[in-house]
Amino acid sequence: MHRVRVKVVEDALDANHTIARANRDDFDRAGVTVANLMGAPGAGKTALLERVLGSLDVRAGVLEGDVQGSLDADRLASLHVPVVQLQTSKGFGGECHLDANMVRSALPSLPLDEIELLVIENVGNLVCPAEFRVGEDARVMVSSVTEGDDKPLKYPLMFRACELVVLNKIDLLPYVDFDVEKFLARVETVHPGAATIIVSARTGEGVEAFREWLAGLPARRMVEA
Repeated sequence: MHRVRVKVVEDALDANHTIARANRDDFDRAGVTVANLMGAPGAGKTALLERVLGSLDVRAGVLEGDVQGSLDADRLASLHVPVVQLQTSKGFGGECHLDANMVRSALPSLPLDEIELLVIENVGNLVCPAEFRVGEDARVMVSSVTEGDDKPLKYPLMFRACELVVLNKIDLLPYVDFDVEKFLARVETVHPGAATIIVSARTGEGVEAFREWLAGLPARRMVEA
């Protein structure tokens, strides 16, 4: 029997790239810089945004991705920044990541003419989000000490796909078996030269460095353009 290998994954990613380019064109026309924030469930992505969004020097908005519910979006809305909730369970099969088409479906609800920076908080996952570009300018990976220092070696694509790796929850270091130097060395192994910031979203330690990095994205985008 003759077998034909269908490259479904490649075709899906090609289609995603096409839509991601269309998203990027729309963001560029609106003058909006986009950061794709990724990480495992419980890494502290939302808590980190709570720390920085209210005091950024640029006008920011958030596209909040979850499989279901609006708990994180509700938390961020209290900061009085535009927040749009995108649930993958509604029309997208409950996917464990955001893709370009999902983001495109949310564009009409985003006040792009009122913001300079859009943060897309992706669905918590250490695998799939890294494979799907959504039209972003930069990607940020949030990891936490509670996940273990082996994650860069176990999920290298996620760490390799991001310009910045943020290590969160360092206030818990006395209570967990985590080697910071080993973690940073492993990040360097899978992504040489990747920027890293060490923070505690709970105590605020190191958060100013992340705030400055995020606030500087629009200016860096203009220079690169």
